[in-house]
Amino acid sequence: MSSIFKKIIDGEISCKKVLENEKCLAFYDINPQAPIHVLIIPKKEIKDFSSLDCQTMSELLEFTHQVVKTLGLEEKGYRLITNVGENGGQEVPHLHFHLLGGAKLKWERLA
Repeated sequence: MSSIFKKIIDGEISCKKVLENEKCLAFYDINPQAPIHVLIIPKKEIKDFSSLDCQTMSELLEFTHQVVKTLGLEEKGYRLITNVGENGGQEVPHLHFHLLGGAKLKWERLA
């Protein structure tokens, strides 16, 4: 069974794209947690950060910098998060980064 992100990559589910290239895709989260909340994913199916190889990380890094610039977040700042596994809060088994910005973000203690 394909993850929702695979269906978005394949065009089976539409998304509001921010930026795309042959290896990566960035699109707005449907349940935003900040004024700007974008998901950045590799098009290659990778379960999570623990499964990430150096080449793909390099591609994601360069792409993420382009997304930040496209959204005009480089000066005021942003937060970049990835969740790994159930305890880390990962809901979709496809590597993705949450890019949050557009306001001064708070940090809540978990314990």
